[in-house]
Amino acid sequence: MLDGLKDFLATLTGGPAGRHDADDVRVAAAALLFHVAEADGTASAREIETLRAVLAQEYGLDGEAARRIEAAGEAADAEAVDLYRFTSVLMRHLDEAQRVRFVELLWRVVFADGSVHELEDNVVWRIAELLAVPTRERMRGKHEAMQDARQGAAEDAGSVEA
Repeated sequence: MLDGLKDFLATLTGGPAGRHDADDVRVAAAALLFHVAEADGTASAREIETLRAVLAQEYGLDGEAARRIEAAGEAADAEAVDLYRFTSVLMRHLDEAQRVRFVELLWRVVFADGSVHELEDNVVWRIAELLAVPTRERMRGKHEAMQDARQGAAEDAGSVEA
């Protein structure tokens, strides 16, 4: 019933019915994931693929729903003037363990293309600080994502040789 009321009010104010709001934790997460993917100047196809997989896995979305949330996150990121808009949403909705997990997911997106640009590293650091994720946890997440990326690259190389 509340969703119906929101859709009705959105149509009165000229907003599209059923659009995803940046105060939605999934959209805020998608915006930050997209921001990290694009931090080095381009969001590679592998980074976007990983971003969608992360959204689908973490929020139980099918492929189409993940693409819609990703698009809403991308649009919200394009409109935002800072990261606080999104990190404040996550701070309200996620406990400490979930915020640490989110930083790990950021690293998964960063390492999806096989390298870490200094701007990506800096953006993850800033997001982690805004989420009150300790440096130790941020660095642990980085090392785990790096190991996972190396293992994935080795598996890909092994399947090419086979």
